[in-house]
Amino acid sequence: MIPQYLSAMWAAIAPALGNHLWQSTLFTIAAGLLTLALQENHAQARYGLWLAASVKFLIPFSLLTGIGSHLAWSRGPTGTKAGVYLAMAEVSQPFTQPAMSVIPRPTPSLVHLLTALVITVWLCGLMAVFFAWYVRWRRISAALRQARPLPEGREVQALRRLERIAGMPQRIEMFLSRTSLEPGIFGIARPVLVWPDGISEHLPDSHLEAILAHELCHVRRRDNLAATIHMSVEAIFWFHPLVWWLGTRLKEERERACDEAVLESGTDRRIYAESILKICEFCVGSPLALVSGVTGADLKKRIARIMASHFSRNLEFSKKLLLGAAALIAVIMPLAYGVLNPTPIRAQSQGQNVVSKTPAYEAASIKLNQAGTDSLKTGSGVIMQNVMFTPGTFTAHNISMWELIRNAYLVEDYQVLGAPEWFSSELYDVDAKAEKSVIDEMQKLGNDQRDLQSQRMLQALLTDRFKLKVHRETKSLPIYSLVVAEAGKLHEAPGDCDPHPNPVIVKPGAPPPSPPCGNLRVLPWVGQLDGQKVPIAQLAANLSGFTKTMVLDKTNLGGKYDINLKWFPGPSEFPPRPAYLPPTYQPDPNSPPLLLAIQQQLGLKLEPQTGAVELLVVDHAEKPSEN
Repeated sequence: MIPQYLSAMWAAIAPALGNHLWQSTLFTIAAGLLTLALQENHAQARYGLWLAASVKFLIPFSLLTGIGSHLAWSRGPTGTKAGVYLAMAEVSQPFTQPAMSVIPRPTPSLVHLLTALVITVWLCGLMAVFFAWYVRWRRISAALRQARPLPEGREVQALRRLERIAGMPQRIEMFLSRTSLEPGIFGIARPVLVWPDGISEHLPDSHLEAILAHELCHVRRRDNLAATIHMSVEAIFWFHPLVWWLGTRLKEERERACDEAVLESGTDRRIYAESILKICEFCVGSPLALVSGVTGADLKKRIARIMASHFSRNLEFSKKLLLGAAALIAVIMPLAYGVLNPTPIRAQSQGQNVVSKTPAYEAASIKLNQAGTDSLKTGSGVIMQNVMFTPGTFTAHNISMWELIRNAYLVEDYQVLGAPEWFSSELYDVDAKAEKSVIDEMQKLGNDQRDLQSQRMLQALLTDRFKLKVHRETKSLPIYSLVVAEAGKLHEAPGDCDPHPNPVIVKPGAPPPSPPCGNLRVLPWVGQLDGQKVPIAQLAANLSGFTKTMVLDKTNLGGKYDINLKWFPGPSEFPPRPAYLPPTYQPDPNSPPLLLAIQQQLGLKLEPQTGAVELLVVDHAEKPSEN
């Protein structure tokens, strides 16, 4: 079961993951090209670009596209514009899940094995990264636990003076550590400055203030928060080499931006360079990126940049315009794409006839069955109904729109809201058939895939011929919980069902046959429900249809049971009577109502509660036109 579950999960997320990875890679390359144009400008601008590229790995473009689709106010493009839409879709999402009609059927064991192997390797890499960081974090945490607060001294006086000059909104507490770690800012919400004990003896006041100014710059820029965000990117996408390269660029530009800020505050270049070299002489660099220190980045290049006489330039208007345009393109284009081009799923919920890889019926006949409709309205006579799916075909006789929706969307009556009166008062004959190539392809599919394909084709038929527009939503509604009221009335059935039962031959006019093992025979016209070796969950599902309310199995009864339930149906429980049922086959007037029968005969009870129910809301529907 687990390999099959992993295989299904991987099949669902692999195309989206592939699209996200290549889009994020392209975004990072574009950010790198922009940094080339900002080489002579402040490092803060380049740092912002690299940070945006890192955050992009956590925010897929599909999220922005989805937001845009919710803002859509008009229908998707047609004609020539539809071709542009498809071209954009293929370019933006090259890794798409193939249509079900052309899915090959590979060897299940091999697919499950490869899927499990891929997910296992990713989890192992994730755990390895977390373990490495955990070991380093333990080292820093131990140093902080052993550190003692430094309430006063020349270090604290210099820190407070620099805080006042910088206009810091909060005071940074200082702790003395006996370890050899370099001075660094620890924490995000309430940062503290960890200062190595004894280092101050080797630092004159000018060098001390230069180091403290550097650390305060990290606090103002919230560099620890940004480093934590990128560490999460490295953990999730550890297999992507570009992510680790991004981490190096972020650390380099972070330290360079702080260096520029310290120098622009008036600190002498030589003194600042000497202070960094002294820290490197007596201390060890921080093992984690989220602890902002002093000695990060390439030391030789860094000292050379500090001692260079020229200053970095502010961004010119043209470069500000370039960065603004790039930001607008990155955000506005996915939003606009979603607004102008709703996805097939959303278009289906709005009843649009969009381009989709799901095949449709080539020909369909839908006619009002006047005789069945009249019998339904007058309550006279019997109504013969049938519904049949075969690969590529759908036929139904005397079927209502309610039943069509139930078959198309797999919902119960209580889950459909906003249905007009004619959904239940008119009966139709439907005969739909796809072209031969579609039928041939569907015959190659497994049962589950074939059923899903048939449901989608029926949904498309309802959208086309009934102009059906629906959407799904979840509401808190009254529900029932099926619980044990009296133990001992239900006994677990021993043994198992025959996997190859003999076929049952039903003679015309005879009562319905006994149900096959493992299934329930449902006779709501006479108030009867029975079956052998049936799980309680199956019983709860059938009770949902009778009560017109969701029924959740809360009995905690495992195994399978023999069910025999008889009740007197209420007026709302009488569906059209099938023609094969003999007229003498009537409900027992002495039987109790459904809720009481469940408790008396099965020892179970339906307790009313409130819970979340997924609903299918009908936005629009029209009676089908003549063929």
